[in-house]
Amino acid sequence: MKSELELEDLLKSCRKGLRSSQDQLYKLYFGYAMGICLRYSNHREEAVEIVNDGFMKVFNNLDKYTFGKSFKAWMRRIMVNASIDYYRKNEKHYHSLDIAYANYQETEETALEMLSAQEIIAAIQKLPASYRVVFNLFAIEGYKHEEIAAKLNITAGTSKSNLSIARDKLRKILNQNQQQLIPKTNG
Repeated sequence: MKSELELEDLLKSCRKGLRSSQDQLYKLYFGYAMGICLRYSNHREEAVEIVNDGFMKVFNNLDKYTFGKSFKAWMRRIMVNASIDYYRKNEKHYHSLDIAYANYQETEETALEMLSAQEIIAAIQKLPASYRVVFNLFAIEGYKHEEIAAKLNITAGTSKSNLSIARDKLRKILNQNQQQLIPKTNG
C-alpha cells in the first residue's frame, strides 16, 4: 500500500487527468471497490460494471476529495452510491424477479458454522435486488431505515419489510448451502 504522501501525489496526478496515474489508482483500489460492489450485484460482471462507473465518478470528483482525510472512506461512499444508482437505473428489470420471490415462507433457524466471506457474498447475490440493496445499506453500511427510504424512494416501512424478508431469505439460502455440505447416509 502506498504511503499517505505517495497517495497524495498519485491523486494530484489523477486530478490533472494523467491516464497512467488513473490506471495506477484503478489497479491499486480495484479489489477494495469490487469487495463493496459485489455485495450489491447479481454477479461478478455486474459488479465490474458498477466498479467502472464508480471509478469514473471518483476521477470526475477528485477535486471534491480533501487531502488528509481517508481516501478509502471517500471512495467507499462513491462505490456504494454507484451501486445504488445502478440499482435505480435497472430497477424496472428487477421487479419481475421480485414477484417470483413474493411468497414469503417461514424458515428454520439453524446454527451456521464457519462460513467464508465468499459464501456469504454469494448468498447475498442470490437475494432479489430490492432486498439485497436494503440489506447491504442497513446491515453492512449502517444506514437507518429513513436514510435508505430517502435514497431508494421507498417508505421506511418498506425498507424494514425488505430487510426482514432479506434476512429470512439469506438465512434460508445459507441453511441450504450448509445442508448440501452434509454427507448423505444410506439408511
